[in-house]
Amino acid sequence: ANTLFNIWIKYKPRLPEWYYNERLVKVGDSLAQIKEYKLALLQCYERYLQQFVSVNLDDVMGDVHCFKSTFFPNGVRDKNAALTFRALQARNVCIYQMVCSRDRNLQNRESLQTLLNVLTSLRLTMQVALPQENLCWLIYNGTIHIYTICRHLMVMGQSAKVLEYLLWASICMESSLPLLSVHYLTWRATLYTAVSQCYFDCQDGIHGEIFARRGLIKIDELKQLEDMGSSLEHTVAEKIFREATLKMSVMIFKRAVYESRRKSDRFRRGSKVKPRKAVTLSWPRTVTERLLVEMFDGAAAQFLAILEALSDSSRNLLPPHPPVPAETEICDVTSELFSAGLEILSGNSLKKQKTVVDANRENIFVITAGEKGVSGDAAVKFVKLAFSYEDWNIFYSALEFVDNFLQAQSDPTWKKAEIELKLLTLMQPVVFPGKFERSFSISYDNGKEARTPQRSEKTKAIRKESLKPGDPFHDLMILATTVFSCVSTSEQNVHPDKKILVDVVMCLWQKCKTELQQIQMSGSDCLEYLHKHQAYQWLHILWIMNEIIEKSNIADTNVTFAEITLCLAAILENVAES
Repeated sequence: ANTLFNIWIKYKPRLPEWYYNERLVKVGDSLAQIKEYKLALLQCYERYLQQFVSVNLDDVMGDVHCFKSTFFPNGVRDKNAALTFRALQARNVCIYQMVCSRDRNLQNRESLQTLLNVLTSLRLTMQVALPQENLCWLIYNGTIHIYTICRHLMVMGQSAKVLEYLLWASICMESSLPLLSVHYLTWRATLYTAVSQCYFDCQDGIHGEIFARRGLIKIDELKQLEDMGSSLEHTVAEKIFREATLKMSVMIFKRAVYESRRKSDRFRRGSKVKPRKAVTLSWPRTVTERLLVEMFDGAAAQFLAILEALSDSSRNLLPPHPPVPAETEICDVTSELFSAGLEILSGNSLKKQKTVVDANRENIFVITAGEKGVSGDAAVKFVKLAFSYEDWNIFYSALEFVDNFLQAQSDPTWKKAEIELKLLTLMQPVVFPGKFERSFSISYDNGKEARTPQRSEKTKAIRKESLKPGDPFHDLMILATTVFSCVSTSEQNVHPDKKILVDVVMCLWQKCKTELQQIQMSGSDCLEYLHKHQAYQWLHILWIMNEIIEKSNIADTNVTFAEITLCLAAILENVAES
């Protein structure tokens, strides 16, 4: 930083002002590319912007007129305006990245407010630039930055606060003439989908559906214009329109599949198909499946709609719980969605159809790593949703299909999904001790040379065994040691998702907490207590929990983890004093 500071001070009086300013911003862009965001912000972008204002830059972001008069004294058509816009936008990106580096989970309230300020600044910059068609690149980039930050905040449960910014980004794409072309339609549909999702997150499904239908109208308007004078090859344009329409249709289905059942009295009795009877029926078997067939062509699109309809931002993987709405019909729809998803995974939905499917457009069921068929990621998500809803028959049945796919993959990137599903099977008897007799034990060969597509190279054993009701420690220790081995590998890309790790550690802590607190309260008689009650096993699990927290870098994600560490420290002190 000092070296760069000295360079700028040394060369500023020797270079033409326009050249010096261009170098400032260009060097900032280069620093941002190598993730030196703080250096780019302080020594490049803000140094450039300080020529316009000597006070805090955020102080002039509250009013559009003040903003324009400060940064664009000669108007937005000035030859230097584009460089100023570029610096303003890049400054916001650097601030966002710096917040992520120090507080990605936004545990500090100031971090959240900083990101909201960044969104406001991006919106203000785009508002001033929007009337200038030659600055459409700035509008496009701005929508990308807004979407990135908003998706981050949506994951953190802040959908209500980012809805207005996503709406703004969508309207900007519609208001800039160069961005109305088919080339940008895929991105525009992504923004529309994010807005609809935001509404659903806010429990405002009706407006989510309305906005999705509005998006369909906009897409259809563009298609009519494209048909009059095509600017792209027909096959390319057709694919773009099909994908955009699919995104909107999925968001419409997300609400329509439930609302259609609420509104219709004739389905309230006798509409539910029993599982044994469903085996002999041809697809579509239920009201839900018929709606899927009406709205979507192909198994992949239908499966995507099922996933979105079952997904709920307020539902976590742990603890799992079945749907508990007031209306029985909604539970029926959920069951039918899972049944339809399993039917697609098994391939029966296509085998039972009487229509001939074009082989070039549809695979007869395959979970694939490529574009055709149901994607592996989607299939894994379906299994996780079944676990979340406590639909154990669907969970185990789908797990068999997905495990067949995962074991046939040579790409090590699928190892992560394999491990996560293994953890779920181990967590079930811990969360529901003694409730189920069926459990899966999946073993994998960790050797790199063994990772071949041949199923014989990997082993999977499905076993039935009765859980030992008097030995709760058994399942806890298996889960703890398995997670520990997963996070101990040097291959970071196969570590389970941090959210799952947090859930597992919290689950272990809740199951062990009472026993561990008894050990902690034994004080100087700690060793005697451990020996008398054979409690060494609980201390072992506590140590493993601390190791998992440390190795996976999740200590800052939950305040309870500090309690776990303090508990271990207190017990070790008691042992030392015993």
